[in-house]
Amino acid sequence: MEGPAMEGPGMEGPARAAEAALEVSWVQGFSDKNFGFINDQTVCYPCGNYILFLDIETKKARALLCQTGQVGAFAANSNSQVLAFSDRKLNPIIYIYTFPELSKLTELKGDAQLDYTLLSFSFTGPYLASYSSIPEFVLSVWNWQENILLCSESQPGLTGTSLSFNPMNWQQLCFVAESSVTIWHVERCKDEHHLTRHPVELPDGHGTVTPHEDLFFPPSRNDDPYHGPDLPVSAIAGLEGDEAETFVPRNCIKTSVHPTAHCWTATSEIYMGCKEGYVLAIDAEKYSVSVLQQKAPPEFMQKIADVVSYVRREAQKKKGGKPNNLQKPVLLAMAFCNEGLYAAGSEGILIFYHIKELQYEMKICADISQPISSLIFSPDYTSLLLVTDQGTVYSYKPAHSGEAVKLLDTSSSCFLAADFLTPGNNYCVSVTVSGEVQVWSLEDGTFLSKLNLGIEATSMACCPSSNSVAVGTQIGQICFVDVTKAEAPRVVHKIFLSKLPVLSLHYDQRGQFLIARATEGHIFILDARPSELFQVLGYIVLADEVLHLSVISDLKNDLVEVMVLLNVAEVQQARLEIFHLSSAIATDNDKYVNEQGMFNTSDLKKEQYDLDCPLSSAVRLKDNIVYGYCTCAPFICKYHLSEESKLEDPSVYSSEKRIPSNQFGSGLLCLSPNSQWLAAAAKDGVLFIYNTSTLEAPLKSSTAEVAEEDGNVTNTNDMTWIGQKMQKVMREDTRRFANQKEEVQMGIKKLRETIQKMMHENEQVPDIEKLEHWEFNLDLEEQERVQEEAERDVARVRKEIEMENLSYCYLQDLIKYDCWDVMCVKGRAVKCFHMDCQVSNYPLKERSKEELETLKKALHLKKTETADLKAQKKTLEIDSETALSEEEGEKAAEEVADNGASHCLNGSLSCQYGGDTSTLYHQCDLHTREQKLHQTILLKDVIYKVKTAFNEEFDAIVQQKEQEIARVKEANMKIREILEQLELQVEVWEPVLTDDEMPERALTVQDSEIKAEKYLTQEEKEQLELLAKLERERRLAATDDERLRALDDMMGGVLEIRREDVLKMDIPPPSFISRPEDLWSEEEKKTFEDYEKKVKELNEDKEEYREFLRNEWKKLEDSIKETTQNFDESVCKLSEKKVKSQMVIYQEELKIVNLIYALLLDEELDTREAGLHKFLTKKKKEKVKSARKILTAKNGVEAYTGPYKDAIHEGKSLEHGFIEEFADIPEDLLHELLQLYKHRPETPWTETLLDTANPYVKGSPEDCQDALSLLMKAMDELDSPEHMPSGLDQSVWERFCLARRNKMESEELVKWKALALEEMQAFLRRRVDENEKMKSELENIFQELTWLKEEKMKLQQNLMVQFLLKQGQVELGSTEVPDYSDAVLINRSVVEELNSTLAAQGEKKITAMVEFKDFSKGIIQLEWEHKKMKMQIQDLTEKARDIVILPISKDCQLFLTVQNYDTHIAQHLAGMEQSLGVMDKLHKKNVKNHQKKVRELKKGIRLKEQANYELSLQLKEMLISVSERMHIIEAADTRDISEKITKQRYQEILKQKYLRNFIREQEKQLTILQSEAESLKPRILPIV
Repeated sequence: MEGPAMEGPGMEGPARAAEAALEVSWVQGFSDKNFGFINDQTVCYPCGNYILFLDIETKKARALLCQTGQVGAFAANSNSQVLAFSDRKLNPIIYIYTFPELSKLTELKGDAQLDYTLLSFSFTGPYLASYSSIPEFVLSVWNWQENILLCSESQPGLTGTSLSFNPMNWQQLCFVAESSVTIWHVERCKDEHHLTRHPVELPDGHGTVTPHEDLFFPPSRNDDPYHGPDLPVSAIAGLEGDEAETFVPRNCIKTSVHPTAHCWTATSEIYMGCKEGYVLAIDAEKYSVSVLQQKAPPEFMQKIADVVSYVRREAQKKKGGKPNNLQKPVLLAMAFCNEGLYAAGSEGILIFYHIKELQYEMKICADISQPISSLIFSPDYTSLLLVTDQGTVYSYKPAHSGEAVKLLDTSSSCFLAADFLTPGNNYCVSVTVSGEVQVWSLEDGTFLSKLNLGIEATSMACCPSSNSVAVGTQIGQICFVDVTKAEAPRVVHKIFLSKLPVLSLHYDQRGQFLIARATEGHIFILDARPSELFQVLGYIVLADEVLHLSVISDLKNDLVEVMVLLNVAEVQQARLEIFHLSSAIATDNDKYVNEQGMFNTSDLKKEQYDLDCPLSSAVRLKDNIVYGYCTCAPFICKYHLSEESKLEDPSVYSSEKRIPSNQFGSGLLCLSPNSQWLAAAAKDGVLFIYNTSTLEAPLKSSTAEVAEEDGNVTNTNDMTWIGQKMQKVMREDTRRFANQKEEVQMGIKKLRETIQKMMHENEQVPDIEKLEHWEFNLDLEEQERVQEEAERDVARVRKEIEMENLSYCYLQDLIKYDCWDVMCVKGRAVKCFHMDCQVSNYPLKERSKEELETLKKALHLKKTETADLKAQKKTLEIDSETALSEEEGEKAAEEVADNGASHCLNGSLSCQYGGDTSTLYHQCDLHTREQKLHQTILLKDVIYKVKTAFNEEFDAIVQQKEQEIARVKEANMKIREILEQLELQVEVWEPVLTDDEMPERALTVQDSEIKAEKYLTQEEKEQLELLAKLERERRLAATDDERLRALDDMMGGVLEIRREDVLKMDIPPPSFISRPEDLWSEEEKKTFEDYEKKVKELNEDKEEYREFLRNEWKKLEDSIKETTQNFDESVCKLSEKKVKSQMVIYQEELKIVNLIYALLLDEELDTREAGLHKFLTKKKKEKVKSARKILTAKNGVEAYTGPYKDAIHEGKSLEHGFIEEFADIPEDLLHELLQLYKHRPETPWTETLLDTANPYVKGSPEDCQDALSLLMKAMDELDSPEHMPSGLDQSVWERFCLARRNKMESEELVKWKALALEEMQAFLRRRVDENEKMKSELENIFQELTWLKEEKMKLQQNLMVQFLLKQGQVELGSTEVPDYSDAVLINRSVVEELNSTLAAQGEKKITAMVEFKDFSKGIIQLEWEHKKMKMQIQDLTEKARDIVILPISKDCQLFLTVQNYDTHIAQHLAGMEQSLGVMDKLHKKNVKNHQKKVRELKKGIRLKEQANYELSLQLKEMLISVSERMHIIEAADTRDISEKITKQRYQEILKQKYLRNFIREQEKQLTILQSEAESLKPRILPIV
């Protein structure tokens, strides 16, 4: 935030722009990261476009302006009292300033294009390190005194988080990124500087340090004879060049720790904190990492620490925060001193680490309960600053070990708004985005007080008429803060306007009204007077979005004019709406607003103006002049709202004048209270002040920033002012129309009953008189609306369903094309009739032209090679004809073996299942890459032919099944006819094809599969009705046939009698059969006998025919069963064929896999070779550069050796010249002078040597001039006349001092030249070592290339051959593939003979083992019987001993003496049962007595309770009387009498207490006696 100066052009009246100027009085702000000491008492930190300097003792602040805009990276050096910062613009510059002069020393211009992210000064020396951001990511080291870039290196894509020099050695740099740490070493060779990178391997997320693994050159190689050589992962991935060197597989990537803070120690080590809670120690010389472990404290200390941790966690939980883990804190800041390490983190606790070796002890020093982001020691190491994220700075004194003292308290949140507090010119008020209101002194910017509202703020305004501040919030509230006491602001009132964010607040000049602008066009008018409690007067709602609002007070007419700038979305224009507020609105508000609180438009006198340009901000002067900031171009437009300035469109106003602006982005205009000055600020951060009369010669300041307004709506559950108004209106309407509502409800109820009665009557009338259901609807318009809405919903749903169906159809077409249409052979299956056996064919795609051309080319090449081999064999046969005659017998014998072993050598049986293996290469001839590729193509053709051959047999089986199904259907028709004739209900088995056998069924949907009712249109319904009508007419016409009816009536529907009709025949009985037999005549009896005979014959014929039908039925079923079983056997055979063909296909695919693996391995070897060649080229270039560096270093060393030797010679000559120069002096004086000549002062130390608290003390100076100046200062004391020998002339002493100084200068020069020469020689040695290392790397690369060539030759010669062996011939002891490098291929008979011999010897061994087992079994059995007998003897002995010592009790004697022992026991039991009955009766009697006593006691208890209740009432009355008497006594001063009564009462209470204790003891004794009596009863009763 910036506080403008109290004197300015807006306050002195009109002045010339050339004489006016803007000056900065003070600046306030905070940056928690960039914070540093510039001297022992002053800290500095960037703030926007400024660098602030704060004296920690006097609390006075100074500001340094960055002339080019916002400050970027920042660093300070307390030793040299300089600071460096960069600007944030294109091609940024680093500025170096001195303190306290604040003068610019130099500018460092590098190659950065966008921004610098890190800056760091060296502890000693004029060195500065910088790191640029994207796109360069360059680390640079500068000599800022001489403005020289010493060296730089790029780290592409690596974003740095911190950067620091080693305080003990400026040539070491620690660069920290998000998950990596790099130690950079600045190597110097005279005037040349080089940066050497040394990455540090960090531990993983679990704190485990794993050694680095080189994946490009693996340390070990395991060559597998089966899988080939072991190659690096980059070669397997097919990478070459730089990618191959840095490639790491995903499974090998380990998440390392994330560094958060680091600091250097006095021993050049680095302590580092991590997000994971670990503390690391990094050795900057060895570049190794160690994880520090906490030392286990003593047991009692551990208990105390646990208690403290528990208390802290509970306190943190009560505050609502997350409990902190003090055992493993996340450190965000570190600072090192002589005593140890101070660290802190997000827990807000300052911890001291006492580190010894790799263990540390923790000690809590201070707790500020705020996240600490930085720890900074003062240069004298007397105080430690604790910088927090919340804008607070604390000071801690390590020597005193006290509490941290608050040094600076400001806000780290972004400032939102600031305004002057009027009346008066002493204070100003600011507010942050987080809702913190701050009060500042205008004179010097002193922070006076702050008030945290706890709500996100969106706007602020100060009232001109009272010391109050209005703050708008994100949730729609306005908080009013009383700032009468600037040191103690307080919230006095809150108004919840709406749920819309308050975007801006505006007071009129008199402080009468407060206008609040919210989102969605809402503008609220409030009474700004605190006496009226900031009453909400009303609101208006505008049609468009409000961009800006301007308020002008018309004092003459007692009006407030409000101008609103609207955003018209339809056109690229701006619209102004002006409305007027009179003072009567506040006094008589009800006349101007309606019941909802909205203003009447007519009372506000609204005016509307359309402008020709789109604007982002606008202000209005009193003479109808409007200034607007244009959004489409950098212009400030001037409008005069009069009739003359309109365009052809009468509603649009044109701009009178357009003033060009040098600002960029959308801007904001602000008018001074006297309307003489116009301020314009834009997003580029530049502020211009214009004179409203001329708008020329603006005042410029580059310190303004324009904030974007956030219009997001935030919901809340509280009742808003608008909600209260609406609720009040609803309650008033409910109260006013209560009677009318009740009457309407009663009328509706009666009407409903009438309509329901009419509908019920309508149900009772005939159908012809019934009314439709919709005719009872009274509101036909509502019905039509609902129907239209339903139709729209139906249409919408139908469209959605159609689109979804369309997507499904598209997906179906894709799947159908990929899985069905492309297939020349569709996949299908065939099943058995009676078994669960199914066989599928091989779906095949039609081979493309490219595949056929490739196959044809491969076959042609194979034929060419075969012809070439035959030609070569013919030439060989001519030369070896004589040898053939001798070997004919042997070849004839070998041909038989070759025929049997051909399949074994081919590696498959594809030739037996339709594949042509004659076109294949022999497995032992596949040496070249082309042959392997052609072999894979030919093997795929063999597989295709095998599948085709099987598919042909499969198609034949399918056709056979279709024929069998047709035969079964034909036989089933005959069976059904027979069953119909036999009048039997038997289910006939009829096979059908399944979906697997007819896969094309899946492409069509049958009507039976659709469960939902089919939707039919009206035309389809009419067509179906017509077809049904025609079908009924056809059937009626077919039944009305006279010829058929005559045939049925005369001959039963047939023209001749067939055998099948026998079962239908029936002989009609004679007519007299209904009469009794006694009344029959002789003729009738003969007729009846003939009838019986015919019936008997007919029944015999029927039975014979039924038997015939049964036989036919059985024959048909047997025939069906036989044919289907034969078909099932065919399917089983086909299934076996499928398994074997699948086996053959797998064999060929295994060949293809082996060939592809060999090709892949060959490709990996080529990739590795190409990668090594590129790496070799890269190393050769590096070696050339290294050779050049070595040559340059050698030349430098040789060139520097001469001056060094000359300096040594000059020093020696000076010593000889001294003796010659003072030869005329007496010998004793000369001897004394020689001793003084050789005497040297003590080694000079810098001032920091006296500071014992500073751990980074280094006495040696940085260069020769510094060392010489310090030495000369030390010589001043030795050159004083006090040290002059007695008797020596003063002139001689002066000559002696001058000679001694020359000698010392020569010695110092020799010393520094020796150091420089040693440094150059060390640089040369390092380059030579690097060159030797590079030579060894090159040798390793050459060895690797040689090994690769050998492996490629092995791969070409050592082929993988597949043999076909029967199952059981190869036995493996484990799942690992054995090593066949020394295997020999032998004949099978040798192995079989050996196996038979082994089997015979095994049988002999088994026979011998069985005999041995039987013999040993007998021995074991005899031993067991012997052991058993011993145990029986021992058992009998023990029984005899027990009988001897057996004791005889009275019961045993009674049992032995009494003859009838059972009767005796029965009598005894009867007596006991009788006594038990008596005891039971006595117990019941006692129970009744006790129950009676219980009832009496309960009755007594009730009486006592009633008496107690009456006593309690009396007690209340007595207490009242006692209290009254107490008052009387106190009034009468009768203390002596009351004391005597009190003592008597006390004695009575003691006596009662004693008696109660005595009663309790008597009761206890009584209970004991009762328990003893109860225990004695069981012993007495049995005797009675």
